[in-house]
Amino acid sequence: MQVTETQNEGLKRAYTMLLTAQELDAKVIEKLKEAQPEVEMKGFRKGKVPLALMRKNFGQRVMGEAMQEAVDSAMKAHFEASGDRPAGEPSVKMTNEDWKEGDDVQVEMSYEALPEIPELDMKSVKLERLKVIPDDAAVDEALANLAESAQEFEDRKKGSKAKDGDQVTMDFVGRVDGEAFEGGSAEDYPLVLGSNSFIPGFEEQLVGVKVDEEKDATVKFPDDYQAAHLAGKEAVFSCTIKAVKAPKAAEINDELAQKFGAEDLEALKGQIRERLEAEYAGAARAVMKRALLDQLDEMVDFDLPPSMVDSEANQIAHQLWHDENPDVQGHDHPEIEPTEEHIKLAKRRVRLGLLLAELGQRAEVQVTDAEMTQAIMEQARQYPGQERQFFEYVQQNPQMQQQMRAPLFEEKVVDYVVELSTVTEKEVSKDELQKAIEALDDE
Repeated sequence: MQVTETQNEGLKRAYTMLLTAQELDAKVIEKLKEAQPEVEMKGFRKGKVPLALMRKNFGQRVMGEAMQEAVDSAMKAHFEASGDRPAGEPSVKMTNEDWKEGDDVQVEMSYEALPEIPELDMKSVKLERLKVIPDDAAVDEALANLAESAQEFEDRKKGSKAKDGDQVTMDFVGRVDGEAFEGGSAEDYPLVLGSNSFIPGFEEQLVGVKVDEEKDATVKFPDDYQAAHLAGKEAVFSCTIKAVKAPKAAEINDELAQKFGAEDLEALKGQIRERLEAEYAGAARAVMKRALLDQLDEMVDFDLPPSMVDSEANQIAHQLWHDENPDVQGHDHPEIEPTEEHIKLAKRRVRLGLLLAELGQRAEVQVTDAEMTQAIMEQARQYPGQERQFFEYVQQNPQMQQQMRAPLFEEKVVDYVVELSTVTEKEVSKDELQKAIEALDDE
């Protein structure tokens, strides 16, 4: 097949490929001969069907396959000879749309090539790893939070009014247009005021109630309420208050520790200290990773495939728009044009993405099956009761697998680069680490 270059500007490439009628005919005959030993037709023994008859019956289908194979073979040979790596799937189209049997086949191929990534001296990268040692105050604060999460409730003095945060036990009956509705009644129902676990506006009306008091709470079901027959309707809940209880934090002792699976209080403190160390190390890694990416970004400068930048800029603009307009679901919104800031960020992401991919490839970094399985299992925990279905879905979805593999690969490449870099350790306070993390969000 004859291949002629028609464009070579920056990373953009375009070629015309000519498959002559004679080449195509030879390819068709070759494929028919390959299939001949297995072909059976009425009146002929297996393998004895004449080529002319096979061509009459199967020629059109075989010709299409021959064209595709010829183009694929030409593309493969081109990429091997040129050393180009396409940034995406090449665009391939037949240009003589009025083609008929006996004509040459004219094909146009275009793509954006991945840029050449320069070699980098990783030892010149200087990083600082922040280290925070959990002190007793941090452990005590975490213990206090655990005790608060394990809080219980105790009866308030008789005649006391319910406050925000109190637990109110009650019987209630809900009515719409004076008629009780299914699912709108309960007995001995415990409700923590301020928990926002009931219909909006309901809990606020119970602040100030006392034991044995009867209280009507009037609310309006949200317009998007899941029960369509109640959506947007006004309801009156007749409540009988049976108990008003104040929150009481659990005591910090061995009993609390055992509630959280520890043998005693000292063992729980040890677990908390280990958890804090892991949290601090994770935060410190995020700070160091940003510093690494900033340095790598300054160390390299190469052409970027325009389509990759455009795609990334559009994705950034789209995501930020939805962040600012959380009520809008789907894509039913005006067209979103990326700003200069979006494009600048997109160029950084594409540049660093290509660089990390190249560094990982050169270092032969691999994500193991065990690492993928672990990642899938961790994400599956977000779907209680459906873990197996999620696992099977990922196993059958190559695109989903790639989405999960990419961040694992990136983290392993970062680890590889850090090992080659010059890293110093600096002990800081928890507040200093927190400021460093906040600075990442501000950038």
